[in-house]
Amino acid sequence: MARQMERLSAKSVAAKRTQGYYPDGGNLWLQVSVTGTKSWVFRYELRRKRRDMGLGPLHTVTLADARAAASDYRKLLLNGLDPIEERNQGRLAKALQAASNKTFEECVAAYIKAHRVDWKSAKHADQWETTLGPSYCKKILPLPVQGIEPGHVVEVLEPIWSETRETAVRLRGRIEKVLDYATALKYRAGPNPARWRGNLDHLLAKDKRRKRIKHHPAMPYFEVPAFVPKLREQPDDSARALEFLLFTIARTGEAVGARWQEIDHETSTWTIPGERMKSGRPHVVPLTSPALALLRNLPRADDAVYIFPGRDPDKPMSNMAMLQLLKRMKLAKFTVHGFRSSFRDWASERTSYPREVCEMALAHAIDDQTEAAYRRGDLLDKR
Repeated sequence: MARQMERLSAKSVAAKRTQGYYPDGGNLWLQVSVTGTKSWVFRYELRRKRRDMGLGPLHTVTLADARAAASDYRKLLLNGLDPIEERNQGRLAKALQAASNKTFEECVAAYIKAHRVDWKSAKHADQWETTLGPSYCKKILPLPVQGIEPGHVVEVLEPIWSETRETAVRLRGRIEKVLDYATALKYRAGPNPARWRGNLDHLLAKDKRRKRIKHHPAMPYFEVPAFVPKLREQPDDSARALEFLLFTIARTGEAVGARWQEIDHETSTWTIPGERMKSGRPHVVPLTSPALALLRNLPRADDAVYIFPGRDPDKPMSNMAMLQLLKRMKLAKFTVHGFRSSFRDWASERTSYPREVCEMALAHAIDDQTEAAYRRGDLLDKR
């Protein structure tokens, strides 16, 4: 009677060249591909369905290794278990075990890497790395995210909760986001231990001081007309930049970073690209005749890039230049950004323009998500 088990030998395995399947017995087969590569297959039938289970290539799995694996899988079949499903379950268990060992430090690094592209500046990423680094989170950095509990988060926050509440609140929010990220990746399960409502709000003191909105000190709108002639008397380039800002109601960074290529004299518009906007979307500003006249009268080199260059012509004017100008004019009690508030007060109190037109002029984002989804235009004609 022909031998049914261990039909192959190391020598015969090495000699096989023709494409096909060669039985060793006991459900174990040697597969030779069309290119001549060799691998092991455990072939079996379960519930009237044939299945082929790869055991690995010959250069990694020896004949002895393949026979040992086949023996284990035959035992599973005897117990009515599917070898492929059992192997998948084992791999999943190992993956879950590895995932549960993911530390908070590893998840912080992964979260920052995944979201860095969405952040507008390197400074923002630096703030995340600083607050979620050893300076504040030393106690939880080495902990597996699955094992972090509310008490651990409280340990991190308590030392700064009373003294620097704003930093502590931001830190709590960032910890919560990292742990939500870990939950989404199946590194942890259960409620987020950094959640505030119904969780940390019972463990940390509430700030009962009335929250007040901090307004930028703004010049009353009715004083602006008298301010402009005094501004025009100033010889500084920063005075021209501030006047341009008054005409366009732009933010400081948008104004000093303005480039000549963004100005379209034919349509009398200034288009600020999305990467320089707080909203991340391009913003078109209609330019009035005085604004266009101001631009025409500015000195401009043939290769000039910035409308308001700094000491280095290849870089824009400093963000602080206009603020320093106000100080020299004995108007330090006001801020440059405050002129946007002056405009908004004037529009509300002295005009009948719709609110959405005024907000669009300021390039403010729409808080109402439903409204934002339906409003597609920029109201340029109305503005």
